[in-house]
Parts: sequence; C-alpha cells; structure tokens
Amino acid sequence: MLVFIDESGDPGFKTEKGSTPIFVASMVILRDNDDARITEDAIRRLLVDLRCAPEFKFNKCDFEKRDAFFQAVRTLPFRVRAIAVEKNVIYSPHIRCDKERFYEFFVAQMMTHDGNTLQDAKVIIDGSGDREFRKKLGARLRREMGPGRLRDVRFKDSVADPLLQLADMCAGAIARSYRTNREDPGRWRQMLRSRISDVWTFK
Repeated sequence: MLVFIDESGDPGFKTEKGSTPIFVASMVILRDNDDARITEDAIRRLLVDLRCAPEFKFNKCDFEKRDAFFQAVRTLPFRVRAIAVEKNVIYSPHIRCDKERFYEFFVAQMMTHDGNTLQDAKVIIDGSGDREFRKKLGARLRREMGPGRLRDVRFKDSVADPLLQLADMCAGAIARSYRTNREDPGRWRQMLRSRISDVWTFK
C-alpha cells in the first residue's frame, strides 16, 4: 500500500491578514505498485496534454484545467481520505500558536482516524519543514498508528512526484468546497466523489 499526503491552506490563524479559514490535509491511497504506476502514468500524460509542467497545483490551475484533470482521474485506481479543519472552531493555544504543531496534529488525526484502512503502508509526504520537524512528525505517526500500519515515512518534493501532485489537487478540490464565497465551490469535489472514501470535518 502506498499513501501520498499533501495539504491545502495554511496553519496560520490571522485570516484578516491572508491566512486561509480552512485547512485540508488529504491522503491518496493506492493498493499496490501496479495501481500507483497506472495512476502516475496517467498524470504524467495529463501534465503534457494540459501544458501544466512542471507540476499540477490546484491553486495555479484555471477552471478549464481543473475540469480536465478531475474528469481524467476520477476512474483511476486510488482512494482519497481527508480531514478539513474549520479554524474558527479551534481554541487550543498550543495549536493556534505553533504552525508545526498544528500540521503535525491534524495529519496525525487524519491518519489515525482512517477506518483501519492503512496496513503496511509506505507513506510519502510533500516535503515541508526542517529536518528536525520531519523526524518528529515521522516518529509521531509511527507511534500513534501502532505496529504493522506504517512500513515507511518519507518526505519528497511534489514537483518530482505526480502522485503528490494528485494529493494536492484532491486537497484543493475538497478545501474549495468549503469556500462558499467562491464561484462554484463544490464543482471539483463533486467530480472527485467516486474516489473519495471519507472527508472528516473536524469540529
């Protein structure tokens, strides 16, 4: 099993100064290397066909490219699980004042509340934070998931990995569905519906 994790939004709480009101972390889950190869090859072709090189980023794609992307991937062999955090319901000062702790807490929440989906999973997370933070996050995930759930946890730059780009696009589509002040907010989440196993709105 392979799992690719990325996020949409930021861990900041100064929404009046540009921080996003919603934070979404998503994980793209693939059963095996064959499913990963099929999905990766399809996304590489899309990068060329849609002229989105070097990588797909939800916030950098226009409506037309998002439509084409989600139309193409919705039959591919992957599943999505996500957590959506509405920041206005978060009161813990430890989480509100520490961006790394915020990220670590909610990624761990998403993975531990996985419906017992993850087994012997190789996890790849879009690279963020310094080396010490990555080490701390990896250790926490292994500890909280328990034996047999995670085989490996690695960090990688999404520009080099189409499956991390898929996780970014999925996180972006889900996050957009909460932005009711935006045009057609649920459009791409609806297109992705057949691939979504769960979205947990954290409250």
